[in-house]
Amino acid sequence: MDWNEIFMLDELLYQNPLAVESDVLDFKMEGQAVASFPLNRMRLENKLDPKLGQKSNFVYWCPVEFPDNIAITWDFWPIHEPGLCILFFAAKGIRSEDLFDSLLSVRSGAYDQYHHGDIDAFHVSYFRRKEEEERSFHTCNLRKSYGFHLVSQGGDPIPSVTDAKGPYRMKLFKWGSEILFAINDLTVLHWTDDGKTFGKPLTGGKIGFRQMAPLIAEYANLTVYSISKKHAL
Repeated sequence: MDWNEIFMLDELLYQNPLAVESDVLDFKMEGQAVASFPLNRMRLENKLDPKLGQKSNFVYWCPVEFPDNIAITWDFWPIHEPGLCILFFAAKGIRSEDLFDSLLSVRSGAYDQYHHGDIDAFHVSYFRRKEEEERSFHTCNLRKSYGFHLVSQGGDPIPSVTDAKGPYRMKLFKWGSEILFAINDLTVLHWTDDGKTFGKPLTGGKIGFRQMAPLIAEYANLTVYSISKKHAL
């Protein structure tokens, strides 16, 4: 179902062009990576050798604490594969601490620190081109943590780097227990959390970009809106 039939964008809460270094001075990097802006959009790439496995991956957090009931939108260009991209959202400590609370364990980009550490979050993975099966059958996966719960899955419409044009406009909607992910206004997945099967409800929190080495990707025009739900579908 088209997201336009379900949700309405209301107030603009946050806007960042991600065009120059000064746009991300307050972002927080976990792991070792480089953020550059060769085409006036944020290019992220790993510093460490991909042969190091999870140690070479990273997460780049927007520092803003967002409320519940939001739409997150950004432009995406895949530059080099293999690898994959993830957006974390509704991220907090497992006792609702701020994600950057000094009492939480130090995180350095290894994936298990994010799904079996001391934080809760949703994470949607897209442009998954790492393992052989991911390259032959492209999907977007929505997971809920704490834990590694695969709660929804949909087909990924973005072609591999050779044929990708970009920008691809990514939209992630979270309305309470309801989550919808769309690419270029095509709904990829739509899921409702019962708040029991895969753990407690997650509300509010921070958002962050994750990449798996050696993927290189570019991002621009990050926005966050408050949303409302239309009564008539």
